[in-house]
Amino acid sequence: MKELLCPAGNFEKLKSAILYGADAVYLASSFFGMRAQADNFTLEEIAEAVEYAHARGVKIYVTVNTMPHTNEYERLKKYLISLDEIGVDALIISDLGVFTLARELIPNMELHISTQASTVSAYTATVWHKMGAKRVVLARELSLEEINEIRRNTPPTLELECFIHGSMCISYSGRCLLSNYYTGRDANRGACAQPCRWNYTNAHPIEFAEEKRLDHSLAIEEYKEGSFIMSSKDMCMIEHIPELMESGIDSFKIEGRMKSAYYTAICANTYRMAMDAYLKSPDEYKYDERWLRELNSVSHRDYATGFYFDDPMNNANTVINTGYLREKAYLCVAQGERDEQGYATFMQKNKLVLGDSVELITPGKCGTPFVVESMLDLNGESIESAPHPSMLFKIKVPFEVHAGDILRSSER
Repeated sequence: MKELLCPAGNFEKLKSAILYGADAVYLASSFFGMRAQADNFTLEEIAEAVEYAHARGVKIYVTVNTMPHTNEYERLKKYLISLDEIGVDALIISDLGVFTLARELIPNMELHISTQASTVSAYTATVWHKMGAKRVVLARELSLEEINEIRRNTPPTLELECFIHGSMCISYSGRCLLSNYYTGRDANRGACAQPCRWNYTNAHPIEFAEEKRLDHSLAIEEYKEGSFIMSSKDMCMIEHIPELMESGIDSFKIEGRMKSAYYTAICANTYRMAMDAYLKSPDEYKYDERWLRELNSVSHRDYATGFYFDDPMNNANTVINTGYLREKAYLCVAQGERDEQGYATFMQKNKLVLGDSVELITPGKCGTPFVVESMLDLNGESIESAPHPSMLFKIKVPFEVHAGDILRSSER
């Protein structure tokens, strides 16, 4: 079976991932993880997340994939022991020192090697396995053909994981010094300021600079292939499910711990639908164009297929416009089923007005459209709008509703 692995930047996102089809969820605490700017989890919240996920048959992987300095190892030791006591299913590690320490302190813990370890060969993957790794998250710079070649030349007991959707870093396997140069925020320690997404302008005939930092210019060098824009397109492999399902990849990973709960739900739901459709009948599998429409509804840059099929030296994976395509409005979340009058209670996320065209998202289905024709407050009084975040109110819905269903706008 192929695993669908989804991101969780906080508990709300974790619940969305699980409800909408994740087999496993990866998360981090506020330290030793590569997304320091995400909400992240306290140790108490990780324990709660493990209990919540395990009760639903879902695994929890914790990222410990920064590169700690020597003076951080005493704290790291206590942290690793705590994660083992909590009962997380695996740790995602990139640093050899952290890996060795984990093997010594918590020998029964399953260890996964992060994409930041830049594993690009069967030999390296096998060495990690011999050292005790259960899984290797392969470098993003590999083609599907290379991934399959690695699978053919590694032990079957070694699992392979690859990213299939989300924001990609233009630097090799995510290792970059540009953020540190501009802002003092170390990308290799979870604090990347994403300077590859900034807008740059001419500061000198042979140099360029970010438009708000003209005193920090960088030299432009043109190679025979041309001068390249840094910002990477987002990965999207929804149109290539058969190739993925027939590949040697064991776990399909979605990027996005800093994205919204709506993003998590839609991505998990869409890939779950596509994977299940293939598993149900590989010979009769048909790509559903609505799946891409779903993924277009979330915040993203232009989509590409990363390095799976494209030559790394061409421009297919870089963008001219570095901005995001905004996601559809995440309006509210259902708290339960409809009553006898057809009203369901929702919790407000963004302003909703009577007469709005909306779509209901439910696990295993694409968005179903309808027009909001009646809204009530909890006292049963008619209202024209629900303007306040976290406000509870009722909407008349013309079809079945379940707790966790999402209401979004029909238009971007």
